[in-house]
Amino acid sequence: MFIFCAIHSFAQDTTQQVVPGRQNAIHQQDKPYVILISADGFRSDFTIKYNAKNLLALGKQGVIADYMQPSFPSLTFPNHYTIVTGLYPAHHGLVDNSFYDRARQQTYGMQDKKMVADPYWYGGTPLWVLAEEQQMIAASFYWVASEAPIQQLPPTYHYFYNEKIGIDQRIETVKQWLALPKDKRPHFISFYFPEVDHAAHSFGPDSKETADAVQFVDESIGKLQAVATASGLPVNFVFVADHGMAKVDHQNTIPYPVIDTALFSMNSGSAVLQLYAKDKNAITPFYETLKKNAVDYDVYLKSNMPANLHYSTADDRYNRIGDIILLARLPKVFNRAGRPTGPGKHGYDPHHPDMHASFQAWGPAFKKDLRIQGFENIHVYPLIAELLGLQYDTAKIDGKLETLVKIINNK
Repeated sequence: MFIFCAIHSFAQDTTQQVVPGRQNAIHQQDKPYVILISADGFRSDFTIKYNAKNLLALGKQGVIADYMQPSFPSLTFPNHYTIVTGLYPAHHGLVDNSFYDRARQQTYGMQDKKMVADPYWYGGTPLWVLAEEQQMIAASFYWVASEAPIQQLPPTYHYFYNEKIGIDQRIETVKQWLALPKDKRPHFISFYFPEVDHAAHSFGPDSKETADAVQFVDESIGKLQAVATASGLPVNFVFVADHGMAKVDHQNTIPYPVIDTALFSMNSGSAVLQLYAKDKNAITPFYETLKKNAVDYDVYLKSNMPANLHYSTADDRYNRIGDIILLARLPKVFNRAGRPTGPGKHGYDPHHPDMHASFQAWGPAFKKDLRIQGFENIHVYPLIAELLGLQYDTAKIDGKLETLVKIINNK
């Protein structure tokens, strides 16, 4: 009973978490500021498709990419953590929204608040950890893993994820952060919007509800920009999404495969299913059976996944990828029998245009009215580290500074 109450209280906590005793080092206090914004599910064409006026105007004042390619699988948790670590999901450990960890013999699930706050699950060095270890204050109004004390360095200011705090209060909090004294003011802030993803899942990417959610995000970004301008500080914005969204056939779905639970366990998913063998001898025969009978989906062993997905045995640093992986072919989705499912989905091959995410950047550090080609989301990390003047080990990330350095002024 006590454990349940503690978890319930933890999940409902809307108070700001503040780590005491930290301050910006003297040499960090005059550095620029970066606000990293993610709008979940904000596909690369949504700004134009739904006439997001603030983002369109800010694109003229800064840089916009044709698209930002998510990492595989094109899901929320893996890609948000890729953006802030510069590592592919198989390299940082969050290989899916739900997956089995063989070492701990435990299944990670993004709905489990206690598990999400456990640093065990997160490899790499997130941007807020990079900043804090170099005595630069960071803040987060939601981001995957920001409530976990990774390397014992959570952001100085952060919140446990919930959807109870209204947008005006959240923007007011950013205003208050930027008004703090120089030694307490965060130079790196992450900020997250769930609305577009929610609407597009429930009603599809072409719906009025998705259009309304895009407008909500756009109006909120206008308010955040006004706060940054009023602060008089050199604030730079990087606006991204974790993935795109596809319209799917949610009426004629692919049933989950029937598995022998004595031989395999399986995670849940719409575009990707992972099967974990309890008996290694069962892998090859079941793989061959699935491959022979597969309709509207592809079947892979972890060892023969396409190289461009960075999701094979050689990539699996934490041994968390399934032994057999099933990939639905758009517009099809996997679905448990009898369960209703929405018309908008993601998780598919990140090279597909419908999975492409948005990227824009504006502020004093960026060139103006510049359009660039699409790129992989692993490259955002070195870009932001460069803007903040933070040191990092280039050998320990997958992203490369040279991909995006050209969008910075005087570079």
